[in-house]
Amino acid sequence: MVAIDIQKPSVALSRVADSETHGEDSPYFAGWKAYDENPYDELLNPTGVIQMGLAENQVSFDLLEKYLEQHSEASTCGNRISSFRENALFQDYHGLKSFRKAMASFMEQIRDGRARFDPDRVVLTAGATAANELLTFILADPGDALLVPTPYYPGFDRDLRWRTGVRIVPVHCDSSNNFQITPQALEAAYNNAQALNIKVRGLLITNPSNPLGATIQRSVLNEIFDFVMRKNIHLVSDEIYSGSVFSPSKFVSVAEIVEARGFKDAERVHIVYSLSKDLGLPGFRVGTIYSYNDKVVTTARRMSSFSLVSSQTQNLLASMLSDREFTENYIKTNRERLKKRYEIIVKGLRDSGIECLKGNAGLFCWMNLSTFLEEQTRERELDIWNSIMQEVKLNISPGTSCHCSEPGWFRVCFANMSEKTLEVALKRIHDFMEQRKLKRS
Repeated sequence: MVAIDIQKPSVALSRVADSETHGEDSPYFAGWKAYDENPYDELLNPTGVIQMGLAENQVSFDLLEKYLEQHSEASTCGNRISSFRENALFQDYHGLKSFRKAMASFMEQIRDGRARFDPDRVVLTAGATAANELLTFILADPGDALLVPTPYYPGFDRDLRWRTGVRIVPVHCDSSNNFQITPQALEAAYNNAQALNIKVRGLLITNPSNPLGATIQRSVLNEIFDFVMRKNIHLVSDEIYSGSVFSPSKFVSVAEIVEARGFKDAERVHIVYSLSKDLGLPGFRVGTIYSYNDKVVTTARRMSSFSLVSSQTQNLLASMLSDREFTENYIKTNRERLKKRYEIIVKGLRDSGIECLKGNAGLFCWMNLSTFLEEQTRERELDIWNSIMQEVKLNISPGTSCHCSEPGWFRVCFANMSEKTLEVALKRIHDFMEQRKLKRS
């Protein structure tokens, strides 16, 4: 972008434009910038930065490509002028019924049929980012707050706060119980908000958790549900990694809790889903809000006109997700491949003397370097993060950017690269740790 030298004072802009709540100053985004300036390439730039800060699923992309090779008509409108015309002129913000039906069915499938979803309650958005922001607009007013357990996805600072004017009140969780959410932590966060005269409108959880890579137990979900009922607030469950659970421990959706309770107080429950992670299609920008509240569904559908999914994308994915043979094979294979990747990175880190939180889902592990900090402070955490970025040439996400209350934890992604590149990254980490041992001895 060409800079323009303006001598006179700038014309005033809106509060959103001048706001600092986007979160761009976070180490999370700084790491992305470092990667963009010097990206690793096995042949062209073998000493470049390896991107381990991007939660992207590429391990099963070949299955998607194979489907398109065998079903080329799905992405070409069937070579019919009438189909092209239908796609080009379709502008109903309800979305294609065939796609909403296919999405609801896929959401049921990845939950092994333990929960049911009504296609008429599926609201389409341009990704989970839009879905979370849209829900925040609906549930809270500027100055109100959402409770969010820590550590949480760094992008929530942008998604939930920046344009909505809504605050985030952290629910501090710690490693003493593997960062599980407790009634005590929820009460403490709620009381902190009350003491500051901040109105709490809801609780947002991610299940499976980003960045922990672990699912929330059924008993904890029941405690969470009891809490939001007592406080008369909303519960938003971001379940975008629900199809990426790869260990025997089954994922429990909040939808199962709602059904088990006979849909009592269901109107306060809202689920966010996306095809960016489980299906590895972030560029398609397909997100979903599923709410048991009629007014939320109606309002979300009206507001979704600002973040629509293209009709061609809907048609393609309606065809793909309606193919039961494809989806069953994809879900099974994707889970197996993610589990293998997880085991590779955990073993590689352990061989370097590094432990991770025990995980069972997602595209990352929660790595513990706290024992290697000279002091248990945020500053020392960022020191080691900077060393890993500048010397090791790995972009990982420090716990500080996830608002973790304990220094020394890092999110490390493993599914956005080839297995060979992952091996290179693990070798770099191993060499880094060996050098630190030599310096200490």
